[in-house]
Amino acid sequence: MEWIILALLPIAGFLVWRSFRRAGDTPKAGDAAPGFSLPDQHGATHSLTDFRDNWLVLYFFPRADTPG
Repeated sequence: MEWIILALLPIAGFLVWRSFRRAGDTPKAGDAAPGFSLPDQHGATHSLTDFRDNWLVLYFFPRADTPG
């Protein structure tokens, strides 16, 4: 039983470290969005730079008949 605890301890430590590391990467209000590309409903890929100097609203929702 002790070996299970000793085996899980480094994994738990890694997960805690990873969550703290990501918390600092969260953008703040007013920060520029990082570059990314996403497919639209027709399968065409668009990048953030395609909409430079324009307003852009991203709306995410699950596709029909999918969980989520």
